[in-house]
Amino acid sequence: MSFGLPSVKAKPESHREFGIHEGAFGVPDLMTNGLAASRAPIAAPHPISHSVLNAAENKQKMHMAVLRNTQGLHAPLRLAMELKAAKKVGRLPFLASSNIMLDVLTGRDIEMGPEDIFNMPDNYEFAGQPHAVVERSLGLL
Repeated sequence: MSFGLPSVKAKPESHREFGIHEGAFGVPDLMTNGLAASRAPIAAPHPISHSVLNAAENKQKMHMAVLRNTQGLHAPLRLAMELKAAKKVGRLPFLASSNIMLDVLTGRDIEMGPEDIFNMPDNYEFAGQPHAVVERSLGLL
């Protein structure tokens, strides 16, 4: 029985087209493309790497599916509407936003990660004139 829940199994992604640019002698031209460009399409990623990269999105999908199955269609629709409204909340471009409403709705307010420590607005190397920053964001400059 699936109950309409998304799959938890890791699904490996494979690249069909390699796209390696070969040089004059039939080997990858590493001077123009770099070492990573020749290795990435050839080496198969670990099957779990895709799942780890999308863990937050998978968790959100699972949460929405459980809400739909237990409380009906209105609960995930209402939560999706609130998430969309919380993402639209913005500040002026020169003011830092904490996005606390979005963090509370997604459950990130009770988690702590490296981005919470090393991504402090006090440590930004951005100091601009407020009028110039707003005019640039509006495309006037």
